[in-house]
Amino acid sequence: MASHNSLLANASGFVRDRLARAFPWAYGFNTKHDYAKDYGWPEELGFDQFYRLYSRSGLAAAAIDKTIGKTWATMPALWESEAPADTPAEKAIRKHFTKRKIWRSLMDADRRSMVGEYAGAIILLRDGKPLDQPVARVRPGIENVVGIIPAWQGQLTPIEWDNVQTSETYGDPLYYQFDEQAVGNPQNTAKSQIRIHRDRVLIWSDDGTLNCKSALEPGYNDVADAEKIKGAGGEGFWKSSRGAPIIEAPKGVSPSDVQRGMGTTTPKETIDKLNEQVGEFQSGHDNMLMLGGFTVSPLTITLPQPKEFWEPCVQSFAASMGIPFKELIGNVTGERASTEDAKGWAETCMSRRENRVMPILQDFIDRLVAWGVLDAKDWVIGWTSLLEASPDDKLDRASKMSQINQQAGTELVFLPDEIREEAGYKVADEVEGFAEYLAEKEARAAEIAEDGPSETVPDDEAGEVAE
Repeated sequence: MASHNSLLANASGFVRDRLARAFPWAYGFNTKHDYAKDYGWPEELGFDQFYRLYSRSGLAAAAIDKTIGKTWATMPALWESEAPADTPAEKAIRKHFTKRKIWRSLMDADRRSMVGEYAGAIILLRDGKPLDQPVARVRPGIENVVGIIPAWQGQLTPIEWDNVQTSETYGDPLYYQFDEQAVGNPQNTAKSQIRIHRDRVLIWSDDGTLNCKSALEPGYNDVADAEKIKGAGGEGFWKSSRGAPIIEAPKGVSPSDVQRGMGTTTPKETIDKLNEQVGEFQSGHDNMLMLGGFTVSPLTITLPQPKEFWEPCVQSFAASMGIPFKELIGNVTGERASTEDAKGWAETCMSRRENRVMPILQDFIDRLVAWGVLDAKDWVIGWTSLLEASPDDKLDRASKMSQINQQAGTELVFLPDEIREEAGYKVADEVEGFAEYLAEKEARAAEIAEDGPSETVPDDEAGEVAE
């Protein structure tokens, strides 16, 4: 039995080795190559690299901003029930959140969390305590939420952790250090560093912890390759349009003659001096190159079209971000393809909103209730669905429902109120003045029934009566 097992193990190892040779990408990277060094990719990435990419790359900025723009296409609202009732509390919250830009600041925190591994939303309260103190109770009233400060990962650092093993928050940060210095602006050093208690910080990330990764990390190498191709194409176009000169010495002129003529003492100084003159010539289209006795001819370079090499990099990056290629680039060709991409993109952002954004917003509302800012009730975060049909689509469906009713004859398939709702309008009973309209219509019908239908007199008979 043991020999049988050994035989199976050897056979399995043999098959695995053969598969590893045939498909090395499925069995780990090839140990003979270091892809990071071969292709010029950074081996380690951190917030500084992600922030620089977002700040300097149009592709990275478009991917982040379009994702946030779609997720936050409309701002949410806070309701006291499952449907908006426009109660005094809802009005006060809507007015205060608009004035203090609460939703907008939370949206900015979401944007910053995509660039870094996490971001923070610092809650400012009118509770009379410094930021390094826990929040106990706050006076009732939404006006006691002063504002939200969105913070980059590079600005918000945990400095003290909960080490009590019996604590429910064991392993979580207790305090953060907030660096008020603007990220990406090393010249601004006048700002201070503030210690903040965790009660006043919302951590914005995929799972609400600090142990996440940047949305730009999976496609970082793709953007780097795309930028190389774009940059090389631009530089190559510039060089080829100016023409790199080939300098040829006259016959009978030796290198030592050139050296004496240029007043140099070594061949290296001669080459440096020639490069200096050529560099000045290459720096602008209006510059001239004067080399007495030397023959100058342009070096013609034929550049390949960069599109064929650039597009695969961008497609791979778009896939890493979950964005359709046409949505990222903005090139929409073909109505059917663009409609399907838009629908899939809306579903992706709707899923992101439900699974990433909404839990953090709910945590924010729960804290306001626990602190006494909001009344203790089941508050509902209302948000217009990204999958909701457009007004034209709604009217088109309502029109089709009406046509089905007409084709069905006397038997109604859809009620009038159902058609109104499908078109995006209130049911008849909820329309202001509709009851009066029905009463007036019924009264007119009763009056006609009582008096009998009016007879229409032909024009010729009316003329005779007049005579």
